[in-house]
Amino acid sequence: MNELSIFRILLIVSIVLAVGIFIALFFISAPYGRHSRHGWGLQLSNWAGWLLMESVSAIVMLVMFLIGDAPRTLTTIIFLLMWEAHYIHRSYIYPFMLRDGKKKMPITVIIMAIVFNLGNGYLNGRYVFHFADGRYAMGWLSDPRFIVGTVLFIAGFIINRWADNTLRGLRKRGETGYKIPYGGLYEYISCPNYFGEILEWFGWAIATWSLPGLTFAIWTFANLAPRAWSHHKWYHDKFSEYPLDRKALIPGIW
Repeated sequence: MNELSIFRILLIVSIVLAVGIFIALFFISAPYGRHSRHGWGLQLSNWAGWLLMESVSAIVMLVMFLIGDAPRTLTTIIFLLMWEAHYIHRSYIYPFMLRDGKKKMPITVIIMAIVFNLGNGYLNGRYVFHFADGRYAMGWLSDPRFIVGTVLFIAGFIINRWADNTLRGLRKRGETGYKIPYGGLYEYISCPNYFGEILEWFGWAIATWSLPGLTFAIWTFANLAPRAWSHHKWYHDKFSEYPLDRKALIPGIW
């Protein structure tokens, strides 16, 4: 069995698992952040967990770029920069901006995330920098798919950063309680940070026009949509004054 066959099998398995995860997470909220709870074994500090599991994506994609034999064009370099922009922030900046340094994350969650990020980084990086061969030549920069996808990615990136900053600004250093966020997309949905991240990776899927990119976008939605719903219910349970017209993830819809 050659590498391409293994690559295709991993893609199929990944899509099937995403469907299962989507269903399961509506019944079991991942035990970190506001949904943290006992019974999941040993734990690490939140910042260490984010650093360990998210840095894998940044590293694997860089390795795929360095060992890939597809022509290195401005297009492939832009794809590398798009990916690294998200994961360098998520790995090496975001963890050290967390207000509550006492919160912990189960090692089991960290290990599962590392396994996913290894596979996902391989699938996307190996396709873009190897299996796509010469597909991403300079002409791809003017392709409507690249333009639309990149615009969506940048919009999602900005929304995600803004939403995280808004949440962090609600809590002074040393504070541990939660407050209701207001302003911008928070007037319409409970989780604009998740909305932005989903938008990012669907933008990536369109810009690369690839099955690995689409698989990652599906995974992102499968992971974050149920968590957004859990957050939404948590807000309503905790705050009696929580806005009733605010949706969970998609403005005006859900």
